Amino acid sequence: MQPAKKKSKRITSWHLIGAQLAMFRKAARMTQAALAERCSVGEDTIASIEQGRRALQWDLAVLLDELLDTKGALQVAVSKVPQKERFSAFVQDFVDYEQKAVTLLSYQNQVVPGLLQTEEYARFVVSCMYPPPEEDEQEERVVGRLDRQKLFQRRPRPMLHFLLEESILRSEIGDPAMLREQIRHLRQCMEFPFLGLQIMPMKLPKHAALDGPMVVLETPDHDHLVYVEGQLTSYLHEDPDDVSVLQQKYGMLRSQALSVEASARLLDELLGET
Repeated sequence: MQPAKKKSKRITSWHLIGAQLAMFRKAARMTQAALAERCSVGEDTIASIEQGRRALQWDLAVLLDELLDTKGALQVAVSKVPQKERFSAFVQDFVDYEQKAVTLLSYQNQVVPGLLQTEEYARFVVSCMYPPPEEDEQEERVVGRLDRQKLFQRRPRPMLHFLLEESILRSEIGDPAMLREQIRHLRQCMEFPFLGLQIMPMKLPKHAALDGPMVVLETPDHDHLVYVEGQLTSYLHEDPDDVSVLQQKYGMLRSQALSVEASARLLDELLGET
């Protein structure tokens, strides 16, 4: 039997920029913690950028060049990142894009999406993670998830659309009162003029996305991205061909789902209000 080949790590522009930042920081005799404090970001943010696990955003590059007196070197490096590497696939970077999105379309098949979760539901979902996170990490995840909902108060308003499987709303996991309050919250969210919500019925002869959830978004620069998340992995698609396929898939899902009006009636029925 041939020994398994070790998978080589792909070196991207972000790895090189991260190494450059680490060199500049050390030359300035600053720790990651000290630099993070000067930038008003978390120490993990600086560490992730230096390790190439997180893209260096333009506004932070400008600040770092000023603090480290690097004559605009990091800004130049960021501006030279190839188009195909411009968007990072990591979760935190997706959250950054999410908060600035002009349009966001979300399909979920297991749980209510984070942007629509009540605090109690969010705590339940986080508590189900395995291996279980430590208590302080659970609290951090819940706070971070709820903080993302500030998107609803943003000006200008984003255009939001959500597709949820009916099975999520009929699930028997967790406390029935918790799920009922979550359904009530979804019904209230449907009153927002900038938010659409449709339910994918359980009795559906065909389904365009049996391969899992996705989030389609448009950035302020009108770039179109699709975020796909699975077990221990996540990917942000920015290739126009891939994005087009997933946008078509989302469009088909919308046509297969209950109308907005029928979805509202279903939520009312689940709440016993019809």
